[in-house]
Amino acid sequence: MANQDGFLENYESDAKAAIYILRLFITGASPNSIRAVENLKTLCEEYLTDRYKLEIIDIHQQKELAENENVIALPLLIKKSPGPERRMIGDMSDTKRVLKGLGLSNN
Repeated sequence: MANQDGFLENYESDAKAAIYILRLFITGASPNSIRAVENLKTLCEEYLTDRYKLEIIDIHQQKELAENENVIALPLLIKKSPGPERRMIGDMSDTKRVLKGLGLSNN
């Protein structure tokens, strides 16, 4: 049986090893969509290097997928894994907010 410190160490190492599955829903090449893609890619490369899969979905090309995910505002980032699922709307320029939404920051 692990003590409290052992549990926390295992939890932290598991979280650091987790692969993040992310879906970013955008609307074509709109300025807001382009910013969201650029900001999210930069953030992922800095904080999730080699630990993420980013799927960029243009709702004009994949309407059914957007409907299945109940997309109501864009750009929309959905963190599918690790759980719990989280949703964030906007151009992903607020790094602190995005990191918190991804579960990478407690602040």
